[in-house]
Amino acid sequence: MDERKLLFDGAYTLGISLSEIQIDQFMLYKILLLEWNQKMNLTAITEDFEVITKHFLDCLTINKALDMAQVKTLIDIGTGAGFPGLVIKIAFPHIKVTLVDSLKKRLTFLEEVIMQLRLEGVVCVHQRAEDLGKQKQYREAFDVCASRAVAHLAVLSEYTIPFVKLGGYLIALKGQRLDEELQQGKKALEILGATLEEIIDAAVPETDLNHRIAKIKKVKSTALKYPRKAGEPTKMPLGLNKL
Repeated sequence: MDERKLLFDGAYTLGISLSEIQIDQFMLYKILLLEWNQKMNLTAITEDFEVITKHFLDCLTINKALDMAQVKTLIDIGTGAGFPGLVIKIAFPHIKVTLVDSLKKRLTFLEEVIMQLRLEGVVCVHQRAEDLGKQKQYREAFDVCASRAVAHLAVLSEYTIPFVKLGGYLIALKGQRLDEELQQGKKALEILGATLEEIIDAAVPETDLNHRIAKIKKVKSTALKYPRKAGEPTKMPLGLNKL
């Protein structure tokens, strides 16, 4: 199977129909990712087919948790090389996407991708989540916060839920340890004004990978004291004595 067909068929399995232009954009994104990866650490995945499956299709499993066609604004905290935020933007160009990372050189890469793919309605912000979450224009301003981060859910929630508007969602693409994290993380969700609505099991097409996706709804405003200062969410996760 060629790369373009792999991407088209895999996305179709996830309920997404990609145009030729979108497939072109993904292919260029892949080329730029692998080129830039030679001079900076963006990904450990360097095989063409694996970039398509383990990055692009992996990120697009979000459509199994929420109909992304209905989403207007999305923020990706700790986006890294653009996963999942930039992948979502290419597949759903109507969404206004904000990509946040604390490392400037990653954002330099993303800005180059955005320019070469001629994407509109996507911005990069160089800031720590703990600081950005206090700023009025970003706080409780987004329909969805999407995350493919490795942080424990109790920590991730404090970094992300302050950005989600009432009635909006944190969609956390997680692995097989999600149940364990939820046992410990539900108290943090409650403190931050959110609740677990559903867990979705989503197979990544053309792989043996399975995501467990936490669909977390914002049900009341987050207290202004959250997120706490840099480092505190990791050192002292909300609702936990220790990890």
